[in-house]
Amino acid sequence: MRTIILGNGLAGTMTGRTLRELDSSAEITIISQEKYPYYPRPNLIDFLAGELPLNRLFAFPPGWAEKQKLEIRLGKEVTGLDVDEMAVEIDRKERLKADQMVLATGASPLLPAIPGIDRKGVFCLRTIDDAVSLLEFLSTGPEVVVLGGGLLGLEIARAIHKRGLKQVTVVEYFNRLLPRQLDETGAGLLQSQLEKMGLKFLLGKEAVEISGQEAVSLIKFKDGSQLTAGAVVVASGIRPRLELAVKAGLASNRGVVVDDFLQTSRPGIYAAGDVAEHRGRIYGLIPAAFDQARTVAYNLAGQIKKYEGSIPANTLKVAGLFLTSAGLISPEGEGFEVLSKLDKENGLYKKLILKDGQLVGAIWLGSKKGSQEITRLVQAQKNPGPYKSDLLADDFDFSRLNSLY
Repeated sequence: MRTIILGNGLAGTMTGRTLRELDSSAEITIISQEKYPYYPRPNLIDFLAGELPLNRLFAFPPGWAEKQKLEIRLGKEVTGLDVDEMAVEIDRKERLKADQMVLATGASPLLPAIPGIDRKGVFCLRTIDDAVSLLEFLSTGPEVVVLGGGLLGLEIARAIHKRGLKQVTVVEYFNRLLPRQLDETGAGLLQSQLEKMGLKFLLGKEAVEISGQEAVSLIKFKDGSQLTAGAVVVASGIRPRLELAVKAGLASNRGVVVDDFLQTSRPGIYAAGDVAEHRGRIYGLIPAAFDQARTVAYNLAGQIKKYEGSIPANTLKVAGLFLTSAGLISPEGEGFEVLSKLDKENGLYKKLILKDGQLVGAIWLGSKKGSQEITRLVQAQKNPGPYKSDLLADDFDFSRLNSLY
């Protein structure tokens, strides 16, 4: 049984790795357009900040794929997908057939359709080559503007600032940072902490043009204001890479449409990660890509497994500050109970959202303690009972909840 996986990012690599765990005899081929073996994309931030050398970006040691009996073909472009023959065309000259297939082609940076977006000095950060090119340009010490105040934009800004470039400004379309992970209170606290580090922010701004002679020199905004810039890094979201799927006739919307078993409209062809659209949703999150990859692997191995979706949850460091955001963070409508604790002086903010007594959302900013336990409670939508207010205490012992379940 031969399985071909298109893409060697997290979703593709984890699918192959899990399938090997489940089936020692499976013939597994992973095809990647990138010339590098798998590396976690968050490592690019540490590389950009000078905290991680290039040779330590990769997730596995040399020889790992061979030991796993995974055929990984790097630097190869899939130029065609034949769903009827279950075959792929590589570099317009080679044809490979499979018994089953996985689309894990990921996503590309979403670039605003504005004049000057292709000008010299405009960058994205999605690959190792992107990071290397950006670092080379930054060596001249330009004023840097990051378009996008989401997770990636803030991390890029922090990394560039740590490299010694002090003129770094983050521009966000919405009126607060991290609109998907934080409410207004949390976003305000985070912004004040980042400003203490030396970062600058412009909120509620929409870029309409990037101008300059040969290279970038100025950004113009919809409200008529302007901002000087020697380099621009765009971090305004992602766009699933659908070209192969659409051309092959697979059902697609914003992403490749999959059912609850992560199978596409063509039996035997699955999709996982940033390219997959499940129940109308594209997650674009590492935990969801991991869950989907493992689900696909089980189904490839004949051990039927259903994917019920993922409750968005992230525990990470945003510019050096711990943040956990899980489930629903800004409830609308009736029936919700919100509990919170704010300590501006120490940069701490905790928020719990309950519905019908069940924990359905949480924000944990400025502290890692208790974040894993809170995330698990939200994902399981547990009822904390009489302890709901106590959960906000810095010294709460989560083992006290064991008596309730």
